[in-house]
Amino acid sequence: MTLARRLRDFDEDDVRVRPSRRGSRPRTRRRPAHENAVTGFVTAVDRGRYRCLVDDRTVTAMRARELGRKGVVVGDRVALVGDVSGDPDTLARIVRVHPRSSVLRRTADDTDPLERVIVANADQLVIVTALADPPPRPRMIDRCLVAAHDAGLRPLLCLTKADLAPPDALLAIYERLGVPYVVTRHATELEELRGHLADRVSVLVGHSGVGKSTLVNALVPGARRAVSEVSAATGRGRHTSSSAIAFRLPDDGWIIDTPGVRSFGLAHVRPEDVVAAFPELAEGVERCPRGCDHLGPDCALDAWAAEGRADPRRLDSMRRLLANRADTDAD
Repeated sequence: MTLARRLRDFDEDDVRVRPSRRGSRPRTRRRPAHENAVTGFVTAVDRGRYRCLVDDRTVTAMRARELGRKGVVVGDRVALVGDVSGDPDTLARIVRVHPRSSVLRRTADDTDPLERVIVANADQLVIVTALADPPPRPRMIDRCLVAAHDAGLRPLLCLTKADLAPPDALLAIYERLGVPYVVTRHATELEELRGHLADRVSVLVGHSGVGKSTLVNALVPGARRAVSEVSAATGRGRHTSSSAIAFRLPDDGWIIDTPGVRSFGLAHVRPEDVVAAFPELAEGVERCPRGCDHLGPDCALDAWAAEGRADPRRLDSMRRLLANRADTDAD
C-alpha cells in the first residue's frame, strides 16, 4: 500500500459512530423554574444525603443534577422538590441553594489552598476552650478569632471546666479586645450561655475534649452527642463528632456542633485581613513603614507592644500566622 493511499482523506463513512441512547432531541440550557419548591434548612449532611427541616418535619434529600458543583452544607437554606412529606424511605431533591449571609471556612493547614466550608448562614462563632484537661491553647483561639472576623461572625469565648482551673490568666490576654465570654463550671449552670445563644445561629468550634458535646447535651435535651474522655498520655480528646450537625434550642435559636479540630488553617485569609483581626495591633500598623510585612526588624509593632499597647503574646501569634502565609505565597 502506497503512502499516498494510506494518507487519503477520510470521510464520514470511515468513522464508526456508536448509536446514542439519549435520543436526537437537542440539549437546552434552560432549567426548570421549580416554582412550587419549598424552603428547607439543612441540619445535617451524611454521605450524600441531606437532612432538611421543612416547617416542623424532617426531610431527607439529595442534590439535583442542575446544582452542578455547587456545594450544600449545614446551615444552608435550600429549595426542595419531590417528596417533601418526610415519610420514611422518601427522598426529595435540592434544586437551589439560597444566597448565604455568611460562610465559615477553614483549610487543613496554612499551606493548603483548598477551602472547606464548615457551615453557612451562622451569626456567631462560639470558641469552646477548656481551662484544663486539655489545657487552653491561645493560638488556636487567635486562629478562630481570625476566622470569625473573616466570616463576619460575632465571636464568643466559652471557657469550660472552670472547676479545674481559674480563667483569670487566659481572660487577661483577651481583656482589651472586648471579646464577650462566658465561664462554665458545670453543665447545669448555663443560663449566661443560653442568653448569648438566644435568637442566633451559633457554631461551636474547639479542640477535641474541651466539652462541646457536653454543652450540646445540656443545652438540647435529647441531643445525645457522644462524649469522650481526654487521654492522660497525650492530653488530647478523641473525635466524638464526625460531621457538623444543627440543633434547635428549646428557647429559640440554633447551635451547630462541629467535629473537634486539632488545627484551623487560614490559607484562604488575606494577610491584611489577618492583621485586621488583631485590633489592638492594627492601630500600631500606622507607625510601620510603607509595605511592611510585620515580620522584619523595621516593623513598629515591637515598640507598640513594648509600650504596653498590646500583649506580646498576641503579636507573636499574629506573626506566626503571617509567616505561615508568607511561606505559602513563596511556594
